Amino acid sequence: MRKHITILAAVFYSGLAMAQAPAPSPQAIAEKIQADEKLLADWPQLARYRNENAALPKPTKGEPRVVFMGDSITDIWGRLQGVFFPGKPYVNRGIGGQVTAQMLVRFRPDVIALEPRVVVILGGTNDIANNAGPTTLKMVEDNLTSMAELARANGIKVVLASLTPVSDYIQPNQTKARPPEEILALNAWIKSYAARERFIYLDYYPALLDANKALKKDFTIDGLHPNTAGYAVMTPLAQQAIDQALAH
Repeated sequence: MRKHITILAAVFYSGLAMAQAPAPSPQAIAEKIQADEKLLADWPQLARYRNENAALPKPTKGEPRVVFMGDSITDIWGRLQGVFFPGKPYVNRGIGGQVTAQMLVRFRPDVIALEPRVVVILGGTNDIANNAGPTTLKMVEDNLTSMAELARANGIKVVLASLTPVSDYIQPNQTKARPPEEILALNAWIKSYAARERFIYLDYYPALLDANKALKKDFTIDGLHPNTAGYAVMTPLAQQAIDQALAH
C-alpha cells in the first residue's frame, strides 16, 4: 500500500511541476512549426546550393576543382571564420547541422554535378550528437562509404577527413554530446577504410589537440567549431591531402 501511495505522489508532483512550467509563447510555437515544416519540405537541404550550382560554370580543361562536402565545420570555413583557399578553384558545400545521411542525399547535385577532380568529405560529428535522431557507427560508416563509392564511380578522387576534436573550455557539455571516444572510434574506421580502398586520409584531429587531448581553446569559437587560427592549422593539411589525391 505504501508503495502505491509513493508512486501516486511522485506522479502528482511530477504533473504539478509540469503544470507550473511556463508554456511556450504563441510566437515560439509558430516558429517551431515553421522550422519543422521547412525541414520536412527539404530535409537534405537540396535548395541551399541549387542556384549557386546552376550558376557555377563547368571546370576548364585541367582545372583542379575541389569540392568540400561537410557540415558546419566546412560551412563556416571562409564564411564566418578563417580564409577558404584564396585563388584556388575550390568549392564549399558544407551545411551546418547536417548528418551524413543528409550529405549522401545531396551528394550528386552538390558534388558529382560540379565535376570536381577531388572531393574532401568531412562528416559524422552530428551523427554522434544524434542531430537527426539516434544512429549507430555502422550507419555513419555506410553513409561515408556510399559517398566515397559514388565519387570513385564518377572519376572523382576521394579525400576522407577525420572528425575534429571537441572541448568544454568555452561551452560545457560539448564532450557529452560528442564523446571523444566515439570520435576516435569513427576516425579509426575512416583511416582504416581509406587505407583499404586507397583513398587519401586527412587527419585533422591530432593537429588541433592540446596537452589534455581536447580541442585547443585557442583554436575554437565554442569547443566544437574552429576559429580563424584553427582553420589556419587545417588549411595546409587539407592542401597536402588534395595534392596527394591529384598525384595518386
